[in-house]
Amino acid sequence: MKNLLLAVAPAALAANMAMAGGHLAFVPGEGPFSWDSYNAWAESAPDLSGQTVTVAGPWLAPENGYFQNMLAYFETATGAEAIYTGSDSFEQQIVIDAEAGSAPNIAVFPQPGLAALMASKGQLSPLGDEMSNWVKDNYAAGQSWVDLGSYPNADGNTEMYGFFFNVNVKSLVWYVPENFEDAGYDVPTSMEELKALTEQIVADGEVPWCIGLGSGAATGWPATDWVEDLLLRTQAPEVYDGWVTNDITFNDERIVAAIEEFGWFARDDAKVAGGAGAVGTTDFRDSPKGMFTSPPQCYMHRQASFIPAFFPEGTMLGEDADFFYMPSYADKDLGNPVLGGGTLLAVTSASDAATALMDFLKQPIAHEIMMAQPGFLTPHSGVNLETYMDDTQRGLGEILLGATTFRFDGSDLMPGGVGAGSFWTGMVDYAAGTKTAAETATAIQDSWDALK
Repeated sequence: MKNLLLAVAPAALAANMAMAGGHLAFVPGEGPFSWDSYNAWAESAPDLSGQTVTVAGPWLAPENGYFQNMLAYFETATGAEAIYTGSDSFEQQIVIDAEAGSAPNIAVFPQPGLAALMASKGQLSPLGDEMSNWVKDNYAAGQSWVDLGSYPNADGNTEMYGFFFNVNVKSLVWYVPENFEDAGYDVPTSMEELKALTEQIVADGEVPWCIGLGSGAATGWPATDWVEDLLLRTQAPEVYDGWVTNDITFNDERIVAAIEEFGWFARDDAKVAGGAGAVGTTDFRDSPKGMFTSPPQCYMHRQASFIPAFFPEGTMLGEDADFFYMPSYADKDLGNPVLGGGTLLAVTSASDAATALMDFLKQPIAHEIMMAQPGFLTPHSGVNLETYMDDTQRGLGEILLGATTFRFDGSDLMPGGVGAGSFWTGMVDYAAGTKTAAETATAIQDSWDALK
């Protein structure tokens, strides 16, 4: 079946898929996609006609449709039927299904924590050395992705279970190109240059930064991202990893120093719009708007890739607003770390079709079909960047490919009472100037100790 389908003309291939209920969003053989490697994979793929592979995850409309569009190319190559089911209560449902022995073949986890827990209960199937070696060789910062997808099994032995598919980037600084051009500022390429630019803007009588920590009951979380990014730029990734697990305490001098780095930007009235006192009370959704006033109230805003949703209506990315990578220090040998998050796929009920689908996800085409649709980023170094749907996504993808280290949002990996509690509130106190970095760090560590 698969060889016959690949032998026919693209139009006929699309017709075959339509009759079978699939949807080929992009005509085979056309566009900048890696069709040759896809066809080569399909030639050697198993014939899975009559078999079904089930996938469950948190993606709802429209993301579920994008994912189904990609699965259609797997179905075409193998003859299998791939069924995705999305749920807004996925994390609860997958636990129930696994305990009942009715888990889908593959589960899509929005964070590593639940996958690690299920691996420790023997509810995931390891992906094996071949997969871990492939990720090392074919993902930018490959070892980071292997580590993030590897967890102890029921016997306490660490194996790779999670394959990351779709990543988001937080290590970004947003700016208005016209403002930079009018003032004669250049985009900085090192942390030293970023600090020098900050001081230059102050010397020019302007305000360099807009920073807002307000987020209702979650007020404070934007500051945790700042600290995480700055820790990755001042210490080796092993320090970050030890901090997230509390093997390195919060009041360790290296962590305190990273908090003080944030303070360099946020606790100086001259450097932040509204003065330091406004940082903790300004809503993070309102904070970037100061870049778009005339004259600008600020020139830069550090936030993740989602923040354009809160830019003024009609803002054109790449023209009215743009971003640059939050740079690393030139005088430190720490590479180019990237902070973010991502979804991972793990096998929860092994089958031949599940194995084939996980193998398909290594192919450039699986990523490129997603890249050509909204909201997808990949660290796969073998993809054609021209398949990204726009320049903004392509620029984010290039940052990922330039990463030497990738780490998950640290606060999300900490116990809830710390990462979504004392860390948040502690950073608000610190930004307000009511506590020193050391006092803030000690208070957060005390809250972690109380959980033990």
